[in-house]
Amino acid sequence: MTFQPTHKQFAAIAVAVTVIGAMATISVLAAISSSRDIQNYGTVKSLNVGVYWDSGCTNATTIANWGMLSPGASANVILYVRNEGNVAVKLSMTTQNWNPSTALNYMALGWNRQAQTLNAGSSTQATLTLSVFQNATGITNFSFDIIINGAEQ
Repeated sequence: MTFQPTHKQFAAIAVAVTVIGAMATISVLAAISSSRDIQNYGTVKSLNVGVYWDSGCTNATTIANWGMLSPGASANVILYVRNEGNVAVKLSMTTQNWNPSTALNYMALGWNRQAQTLNAGSSTQATLTLSVFQNATGITNFSFDIIINGAEQ
């Protein structure tokens, strides 16, 4: 008497053989593989400057009030710039978003820290000077953005 499997029995046998084969493969692979945890560390370079009103760099500033200026006059604002990154930076300052846009033709902003190197974690006092040209006309109110940047050396 010969064993004649039905389709259902044949399918069950095929599944059983597949499962047994997969388990044997996994067992063999587990026996010939290993893993190792590798600890790592590093430093992510950050370029960041903060601008403050005080030398302790605790009172951050986001605005400079120049007050009322006459043609031919200038005014100073004292700020403190701190390198809050972890690499030395070269300082620079620019302006943008002048309002009215014609104010840029009658005023100039400068400072005493252009191209100064500022080491990581250190701070420096900066004097910003806004000068209104003698020929300034037609401007009663103005605003602009000051951008103080620290770029990697």
